[in-house]
Amino acid sequence: MTDISHIDAPHDSAGERLPGLVAHEGLDEVEACMVHLAVGSRLDRLGRMVQEHLNGGGRRIRARLALAAAEALGVSRSASLGWAAACELLHNAALIHDDLQDGDRVRRGYPSLWARHGAAQAVNAGDLLLMLPTLALERLDIDDARRWRLARAIASRAERAVRGQALELDLVGRRRLDWHAWAIAAEGKSGALLALPVEGAAILAGLAMPSVNLLAGAFAQFGLLYQIHDDVLDLWGDKGREQRGNDLREGKPSAVVATHLELHPGDLEDVVAVLEKPRAQTTDEEVEALTRRFEVGGALKVVGERIAMLESRVLEDPVLKAVPNLHGLAEELVTQLRGGAPTAVGRF
Repeated sequence: MTDISHIDAPHDSAGERLPGLVAHEGLDEVEACMVHLAVGSRLDRLGRMVQEHLNGGGRRIRARLALAAAEALGVSRSASLGWAAACELLHNAALIHDDLQDGDRVRRGYPSLWARHGAAQAVNAGDLLLMLPTLALERLDIDDARRWRLARAIASRAERAVRGQALELDLVGRRRLDWHAWAIAAEGKSGALLALPVEGAAILAGLAMPSVNLLAGAFAQFGLLYQIHDDVLDLWGDKGREQRGNDLREGKPSAVVATHLELHPGDLEDVVAVLEKPRAQTTDEEVEALTRRFEVGGALKVVGERIAMLESRVLEDPVLKAVPNLHGLAEELVTQLRGGAPTAVGRF
């Protein structure tokens, strides 16, 4: 492992942590940057649709992480605004496409973009958002070499996210509902876009690529942790959608499904029978019956144990411990994920 203990993460003279994820500094400028890029040279219907989506809420965790990670590595928030906007734009592109693929008609308590404007225009809006992160890099006052490294990071992480999403969509049909296959898909679709803000912050700070890769890899671990929390929340919490159990209705494998089938492999066909049904034909009774089976069969308990194990692995990671201010951000992310009742799960 490359030694990164020499990295001098800034802190004030009292030894207190930097503001971290809770700081609002820079977020208004990031929002303005994203809206300006969405509008382009003139405001058209597509620009209004993207604005509408961006104005629909969200905690901007990836933008906050980009700003806070840059600050932790000695780069001012003002110098990293374009990077924060790039990370958030890419994430929102994925959200629009995910809602369409999953058939989700509600996002953050409001009708999703495709439900309001149709599938074809939602694809266009998502595609536009995929293009804008590269344009956001023009807002950074850096040399072309670093700009190219940032552009490559965006493309590389986006590639991993799309491959993870594609793999997830194949798992049910191919009967690959084991934990290992599910984790590979989850690490791709979620981990890539949580590693990206830190990867870019390290590039902006001028770190060597071995250190950049180590720091990004440490935060990629949050993809799996986030996805497990999100899957539990779908069944036992509130994701701001029409109903609980949308993953089952959409035919999506989840951490809960994979864990249950590890414990009870004989249930495979019963679970797949629900997952393969068209969403409109999946009844509330079927979703409730599977949810009860997951809980009584011990899957919820085992998933909770896996969450605790992953949290420990992240917080004890020597790479993060070598950079105290980044370790502080990791602690904040863990706290964010613990934020919701009844199963101590939250979401980004």
